[in-house]
Amino acid sequence: MKELKMIFSLLVVLLMFSGCDGDEDDLQLESMVVPTNIQIDTDISTDGSGIVVFDVKADNAITYKFNFGDETTGTSLDGTYTKRYSRNGLNTYQVLVVAYGKGGISSSKRIEVSVESDFSDPETKELLTGGSSKMWYVAAFQPGHLGVGPSSGDGFDSPIYYSAAPFEKAGAEASACFYTDVLTFSTTGENNFTYNQNNNGATFFNVDYVGQFGGPTGSGDQCITYDTGGQKTVTLSPATSGIESSTGTVMDFSDGGFMSYYIGTSTYEILDIDENSMYVRAIMGNNPALAWYLKFTTTPYDQQQESGNGGEEEAEFETQFNNLVWSDEFDGDSLDTDSWNFETGNGTNGWGNNELQYYLQDNVTVQDGSLFITAKRESESGFDFTSGRITTQDKYEFTYGRVEARIKLPEGVGTWPAFWMLGANFDEVGWPETGEMDILEWVGKEPGRIQSALHFPGNSGGNAVVGPSTIENPSSEFHTYTAEWTEDAITFLLDGEVYFTFDNDSDKPFNKDFFLILNVAMGGSLGGDVDPAFSESAMEIDYVKVYQ
Repeated sequence: MKELKMIFSLLVVLLMFSGCDGDEDDLQLESMVVPTNIQIDTDISTDGSGIVVFDVKADNAITYKFNFGDETTGTSLDGTYTKRYSRNGLNTYQVLVVAYGKGGISSSKRIEVSVESDFSDPETKELLTGGSSKMWYVAAFQPGHLGVGPSSGDGFDSPIYYSAAPFEKAGAEASACFYTDVLTFSTTGENNFTYNQNNNGATFFNVDYVGQFGGPTGSGDQCITYDTGGQKTVTLSPATSGIESSTGTVMDFSDGGFMSYYIGTSTYEILDIDENSMYVRAIMGNNPALAWYLKFTTTPYDQQQESGNGGEEEAEFETQFNNLVWSDEFDGDSLDTDSWNFETGNGTNGWGNNELQYYLQDNVTVQDGSLFITAKRESESGFDFTSGRITTQDKYEFTYGRVEARIKLPEGVGTWPAFWMLGANFDEVGWPETGEMDILEWVGKEPGRIQSALHFPGNSGGNAVVGPSTIENPSSEFHTYTAEWTEDAITFLLDGEVYFTFDNDSDKPFNKDFFLILNVAMGGSLGGDVDPAFSESAMEIDYVKVYQ
């Protein structure tokens, strides 16, 4: 059955008052044109996948909305939409397509489609609902409970761009609402089931959507007052991402439903699920090049806070490397030049980062069992600051192991100390092809935060893969900074606690010899402006050790 329904009510009202204001009303009528001549073509699958491809065209239309007849909806700017129906068997659906023109005026057309689906995943439904109703919460205690990576190409199946540290979003008002959501899945005894999101009055919006929903623009992701109430329908369908480790099942929410972090989509692939945990992946609504990742748990947030590990006893990290193969405990009165090189100068463009210091050998000293790298406000070779940088290049290089240093960081806004590694083939292939592992980076303008980072082709500079962590008293107390490096993963720890894990593989440049670097930069792309009152400050290193 095909029925064409034209909605002219708004146009009629405007015509009734067309004589009131002359040219102004003519202008309003001119900008509000009813879409006409709606044509709907469909390509209906016959392989049991339940896929129907809609191709809609209409005169004077600028966007289209679909009601697919199974309690789900969708929108399209160009009129094309691929819909997967998941109700088992051969079913007929009444599909309503609404074409919108300028000024929001619309017309619609309804068609009937019959499509067969043989997809079923009762196990996932049982795990989501517990057989009746089950509540889920953001797994704030887990590393990577929020992350992002590419949706295709290298690393398409992991959050290689960014991975949140445990409880990372709890420290700021702009993001704290992310952890308060309660997501309830309930069975209805049919193939579809229901979903309710209680956001306690506020939702955590991705920066790209903040302005659209009334939030302050230009200030990053934000918690915004938003009503997520109302029961949504959930349908399950087969995944098409090609991720081998996935469950192969996708959830689709009706009526714009989403899972805690708003990225403009209602479709989530379930990568992994058991009775108490769930890991999902979703393609960002306005940027299909990005895939976002979320982890959920059945443990309420307050219980996660109490134990710090989701209500479960946290397993202590077990290293794979216990044999000390190289170390420097700085017990002498000068740097061991059999192990270390001094680097001098400012490099090219401030070592590639617009850094403000000139490195000198004199700024690197050893005394009282510690190494000191001191940054000073003093003129040298046209620069306003001096500091120190040392490496083990060509003297000690290695592949895989546990690398750690016990360090007390300098003080002062504008300081940028680091403990890091570069690929030993740096001189031959350059950067970022050689690969860079930042075990520790810290800046004086953010004293309560450290980070680790990986730089490699496609993910370097401002697009590096970064893992942050909070820290207390970094300049007044020693802390131990560690990287555990294997062919499968690079794990970063602060004082023995894991805060960031990066998936390594043969396609990345982290499977060959690397060398060590210690330095204190000033200013630059990460350090920022230097406090005018800064005089000098030092990074103190108690030891550096490598285990294999």
